[in-house]
Amino acid sequence: MKKYFILFLFLRLCFSIAGFGGYFTSKSVATWYVALKKPSWNPPSWLFGPVWTLLYIFIALSGWLVWMEGVSKPVKAVLIVYFIQIFLNGIWSPVFFGLHNPFLAFIIICFLWVSIGIYIYLTWKVSVPASILFIP
Repeated sequence: MKKYFILFLFLRLCFSIAGFGGYFTSKSVATWYVALKKPSWNPPSWLFGPVWTLLYIFIALSGWLVWMEGVSKPVKAVLIVYFIQIFLNGIWSPVFFGLHNPFLAFIIICFLWVSIGIYIYLTWKVSVPASILFIP
């Protein structure tokens, strides 16, 4: 039963981050964001909600699968990187949509990409399924 409670906590964390970001996004998406010049390959707005819901589920499941591997030095290292990437993920929307600062958001997303790459690499050694869940 404890393992499902931990899964709930990982889901709760990820969807709290999503809700936090969504708060800032909702305030700017219909005003500031629509005025930005975007590339032709920018996905349609209706796609973001379903895709990010699925991604946050994958992020939560990945963290949970790593946690399920038990306490070890590699697992601790992976979880540290996991929480770094979730933090970076959590501050991106407030910076981009809240502060209207694409440059700083770009810097954050570069660090986020690096942390995701490190996470995928380290997780591969701990739990291949957890690593695969982060590839999207």
